[in-house]
Amino acid sequence: MDLRDIATALNLPWSHYVRLLSVQNHEARRFYEEEALRGGWTVRQLSRQIESRFYERTALSRNKASMLRKGQVARPEDCVGADEEVKDPLVLEFLGLKDEYSENDLEEALIRHLERFLLELGNDFAFIGRQRRLRIDDEWYRVDLMFFHRRLRCLVIVDLKLGMFTHADAGQMHLYLNYAGEHWVNEGENPPVGIILCAAKGESLVRYATERLPNKVLVREYMMALPKEKLIAAEIAKTRKMLESGVGEKRSGPPAKKKP
Repeated sequence: MDLRDIATALNLPWSHYVRLLSVQNHEARRFYEEEALRGGWTVRQLSRQIESRFYERTALSRNKASMLRKGQVARPEDCVGADEEVKDPLVLEFLGLKDEYSENDLEEALIRHLERFLLELGNDFAFIGRQRRLRIDDEWYRVDLMFFHRRLRCLVIVDLKLGMFTHADAGQMHLYLNYAGEHWVNEGENPPVGIILCAAKGESLVRYATERLPNKVLVREYMMALPKEKLIAAEIAKTRKMLESGVGEKRSGPPAKKKP
């Protein structure tokens, strides 16, 4: 078989396959190939999805249909936002934490594995410090972790939570961001961004608690382990089949009445 025959057999441009070769996981590589074909992804879109761990995020998402639909939407490459720069969820299996652990244990483990945590968090993050103190009136507060994002050109404050996200967490982060914007942001930098890292979240509560805030607050789940590969692949295939058949789409009107 010569190069012309090989090129004819490939469904995607050669540059796509060169990029796909970097994906070690067989199921993930096949997933990206199928989604690139289905959505007509450019090689830049494909690279972005691979780098943002779209396969793992789809696998862990409670609404896989929404994730797959969202993954087909192209984004202007020159427009970078905090939402797309910070992964959701984050897989922290490398920390090795099991059974019961405290927020301090989680923070200590993240610092010990800082390089891997930065890679999991996203691209272009630089570590600034931990337990940064701030005083408001007569009260002292501490920020768990602080980073700087090179492309966003802003401080990123991370607050660690063991349990379910609550609206009070958003209020506390809003306080930190207001203080940081006044005292810690340097000239020429953009307003700070907050990330609340929690074990679980309710999508509606997150929306009502963070929507229309003057500060950008992101709520991200963390997982200590990924499900087994076969379960992930089966669940994604099932969801993709539902999307292609139109099952699960919102109806434009009331359901049709059954004939007598």
